[in-house]
Amino acid sequence: MILRTSVTALALAVGMAVFGNAQGMAIKDADLTQWQSKVPAPVNQPYPYGTMRLQVDTTDTTRRIFKVRQDIPVRAGPLTLLYPKWLPGNHAPNGPINKVAGIRFRAGNQTLQWKRDPYDVYAFHLEVPQGVTNITAEFEYLSPSAREQGRITATQDMLNLQWNAVALYPAGYYVRQIPVQASVKYPQGFTAATALSSSSKDADNTVRYETVPFDTLIDSPVYAGRYFKSWDLDPGSKTPVRLNVVADAPEQLEMPDEALRAHRALVTQAYKAFGSHHYDHYEFLLSLSDQMGGNGLEHHRSSENGHDPDHFTNWKGSFVGRDLLAHEFAHSWDGKFRRGADLTTPDYNTPMGNTLLWVYEGQTQFWGNVLAARSGLVSQDQAKDAAAIVVSTYADERPGFGWRSIADTTFDPIINKRSPQANTGYQLSEDYYRGGQMVWLAVHAKIAELTGERKGIDEFARAFFGVDSGSWDVRPYTFEDVVATLNSVAPFDWATFLRERIDGTRSPADGIIANGWRLAYRDKPNDYQKAALGESKTANFALSLGMNIATADGRINSVVWDGPAFNAGLGIGQTLLAVNGMAYTKDRLETAVRAKQPIRLVVRNGEVVRDVTIDYRGGLRYPVLERIPGTPDRLSALLAPR
Repeated sequence: MILRTSVTALALAVGMAVFGNAQGMAIKDADLTQWQSKVPAPVNQPYPYGTMRLQVDTTDTTRRIFKVRQDIPVRAGPLTLLYPKWLPGNHAPNGPINKVAGIRFRAGNQTLQWKRDPYDVYAFHLEVPQGVTNITAEFEYLSPSAREQGRITATQDMLNLQWNAVALYPAGYYVRQIPVQASVKYPQGFTAATALSSSSKDADNTVRYETVPFDTLIDSPVYAGRYFKSWDLDPGSKTPVRLNVVADAPEQLEMPDEALRAHRALVTQAYKAFGSHHYDHYEFLLSLSDQMGGNGLEHHRSSENGHDPDHFTNWKGSFVGRDLLAHEFAHSWDGKFRRGADLTTPDYNTPMGNTLLWVYEGQTQFWGNVLAARSGLVSQDQAKDAAAIVVSTYADERPGFGWRSIADTTFDPIINKRSPQANTGYQLSEDYYRGGQMVWLAVHAKIAELTGERKGIDEFARAFFGVDSGSWDVRPYTFEDVVATLNSVAPFDWATFLRERIDGTRSPADGIIANGWRLAYRDKPNDYQKAALGESKTANFALSLGMNIATADGRINSVVWDGPAFNAGLGIGQTLLAVNGMAYTKDRLETAVRAKQPIRLVVRNGEVVRDVTIDYRGGLRYPVLERIPGTPDRLSALLAPR
C-alpha cells in the first residue's frame, strides 16, 4: 500500500529520530511509521465494490440541520474514508468539516469504531469485519445559523445543498472512478434545480438522482426553494441553458423583458467568444435573498450565484455586480474544461496548486466584464466606469507591488483563507483576479497591435477553449500551453510579456493605455462608483485622503499604505468623531477636502481620543477613463456585441 506522508508528521519523526525521546533513547527507523498518515494514495482504477448510496434529509430548515445517511460497499479489512478537503473553485483546503457532527458507522446492527487520522483530520480509519460487504455512515451537517459561523446555506424558504459538505468517499481511488447514487428529501413546497438528472420523485418530496461518478456529484450542487422560477435562456437549442431562481418572496421573481433579453444574449455572446460549449445542458442557480448568503462558484454544467432581493425588481439600478453570472458562466470554459495542470487532482484530498490562477480566475474576471457588456447586462459606459475603478486600484492603491507579484498572490486563498486583511493595498489579496484581468487586457491590445487590428483576445479564446465542443472532460494546461496558443494567434515573445507582468513587481495598470484609454480624475464619483459605494455603505476618499469610511458611524474601513491618512497615523478600526471642529459627517469631510487646506480631525482609537491633522491639499479625486486622441479605441471594440 502506498502511503501519503504528512510533511508535519515527517518533520516530527525526523526531529525525534535525531534528538531522541524523553529517556534519551534514539527512536528506531521502524518506529517512524507511528508518525505517518496512513491514507492510501489515489489510484486510477474503477472502485470494485459497487455504487455508493447517499441520502440527505434537508427538511429541518428551522434549525438548518441536514441529516445524512450513506451506504458504502466495501470489503473486509482496513478502510479509510475521506471528507472532501480541497474544493475546486475554492482554491484552498477549506472543506467545512467543522460543521460535521454525530459521525456513526455501522455494519448491519454492529457499531464500528473509527479513528480520525492524527495528521489528516479529514480522514477516518475503520476496520471492516470479515463477511461485511456494506457499511452505513450517518452524521449531521450543521449548516451555519448565524453569519459569523459562515455563509448561510438554508433558510425557511430556500437552501443551497453542496454535496461536498454531506458526503464521504473511500480513499485510494480517483473520484471519477467511484459511482454514487444520491437522493434528497426536500421540504414540502420546495422546487429543486441542479445539473443532475432525477430518476424519480416521491410523495414526501424525496428526489432520486441518476447514478454518476463522485466528481460529477460534487460538481452538481442544488438550489431549492419555496419561491422558484426557471427561464429558458437558449430557446430551441438541443443543449439547454436555464436560469433557475429562488427568492425570499414571490414578487422578487418578476424579471423584466429587458433583463431576460440580456441573459439570453449572454449565452449567445459566450458561444461567439469561445466557439464551443462544454456541457450537455447548463443550469444557472441564482438566489435573490438577503437571508441566504450570496455566492459565486463555478461548476462544469452549472454555477451557484447570489444577488440582492431587488435584483430584478430594481433592474435599472442594480447593475453593480451584474457581471457575476457572466463570470461564473465563463468558468465552464476557463477553470472547468481547461484547468491548470496543478489544479487537476485525482481526488479532493490531494493538495492543489494555484500557480495558474491568473489564467483560471484572471482571464475569467476579464471575460465576465466583457461578456456582461456585450450581452447588455451592463452598458458599455458602465463597463468602462467599472474598469476605471480597477485601473485606479492598480495605479494608485497597490503599493504592495513593491514587494509582491501577481503570481505570489495565487497562494492567498491558502495563506489568508479569504479573511479580511489589515492593509490590503500593501499586503495584496488575491490580485490574480483583477490584476490578472488587467494583464489579459494588455494581451488583447498586443494581439490587436501585432495583427493590424484584425485579431484580438477572441481568437485566443476560440483556439484555447473552443476545442472539443460538447465534451466536459478536463483538459489541463501549463504556462507553456498558454504561450504556444498565443503564438499561434500572433507570433511574439509571449513568455517574456507574461512573465514581466505576472512574476514582476510592476503594476499591471498600463494595459488600459494600450487599448486607447487613460486614467483621469474628477471631483465626483462616476455613476457606477456612486452605486457601488451606496451598496457598500462606504464613503470613498481613497484617492484623496487615502482612506475609506463607513458612512453610518465614521469607522475607517481601509487605509492606503503610505497615503496621507496613513502617514498621519490613522488606521483601520479607528473612528472619525469631528472634522474641523464639527461633528463628523460624510458631507463635512467632503467639503473640507474640496477646500484644499489641511484638515483637522478628532479620532477615537479604542478608549483614546486624539487630534489629528492631515496636510492634504489635492481636492477630491475619483477615477474615470478618457480617450487618448489619435489611438485605436480597442476597449470599445472589445466591449461591443459580436
